Amino acid sequence: MTSRSPNHDALPASWTVGTVVVLGTGGTIAGEAAQATDNVGYTAAQRSVQALVAGVPALAGLPLECEQVAQLDSKDMRPAIWAALARRCAAHLARPEVAGVVVTHGTDTLEETAWLLHRVLAPWHALKPVVMTAAMRPATSLQADGPQNLLDAVTLARAPGAHGVLLALAGSVWAGAEVRKGHPWRLEAFHGGDAPPVALIREGAVRPLRPWPEAEAAGPAAPSVDQLPEDDAGWPWVETVASHAGADGRFVEALVRAEVHGLVVAATGNGSVHHALEAALVQAAAAGVPVLRATRCQGGGIVEGSGAASDDGSSQAAALASAGALTPAQARVELMLRLLATRQPGG
Repeated sequence: MTSRSPNHDALPASWTVGTVVVLGTGGTIAGEAAQATDNVGYTAAQRSVQALVAGVPALAGLPLECEQVAQLDSKDMRPAIWAALARRCAAHLARPEVAGVVVTHGTDTLEETAWLLHRVLAPWHALKPVVMTAAMRPATSLQADGPQNLLDAVTLARAPGAHGVLLALAGSVWAGAEVRKGHPWRLEAFHGGDAPPVALIREGAVRPLRPWPEAEAAGPAAPSVDQLPEDDAGWPWVETVASHAGADGRFVEALVRAEVHGLVVAATGNGSVHHALEAALVQAAAAGVPVLRATRCQGGGIVEGSGAASDDGSSQAAALASAGALTPAQARVELMLRLLATRQPGG
């Protein structure tokens, strides 16, 4: 099925709200362990999306469709799967009878996939929701959180007025553009940096707390779904390096010699970078390798201004483009998308 661009003037009156499509990609939500008391020694991506839906009695009788797009531990997520997932989301969102799409996903790279979908599905933001959900415990756990999260995600996908890329997890709704994983094993592992939840879900009711997220109003262009390469080799090579005590620029120099396409630096504090690493990054940028600066702090993003300078005020880090509120993981996806958007046909 090919994706179609929405006609904002004609569609709202003619679309029928009804079916929710659940797309499975694996993850802990589909994981199994040998013992019900084992919450960490499990194998991810063992149950199909059909089995996950069948395991939630409250979903029985609802107009749902299930489709397995991938079956993997999200630590092994690949750009080719991003492309396939984005295309399937766009195809289903274009169907008049579909109210929204739910994506089951692993938590490890959820913020990366959420940012990608937020960017490439932007034309649909004002029309229908794409709700991502996940779990911090495997399906076999005594504390399995996947069934409730899946039920909440379907509830959100059917909520009147809901739209944009969203995450439903542990009773909270986060914007896909803001969400990040902040804890390795707690059930409430996700947060929005400086941003609060978009809504809460309590006993089957969605309680909005602020407006639903919109597409980026300005800034660099993102590629369309059809521009996403179908194979991993077609995606730009973007690597992440970290600033830390004792950092130097040799790794950056090696990557530039290897013809890396772009670099993201996980900077300290409000975007500061160790002077030796900074010098190598500035040199890489001057040589035509785009560099984005993101803070390694999980609680917020870089604030533009003098805060990008080091303690003595001599830093050149401000010469490197800021990723703003994006985490290093999100910034890497963003840089890949920018490079794809500017790539010449056949390049």
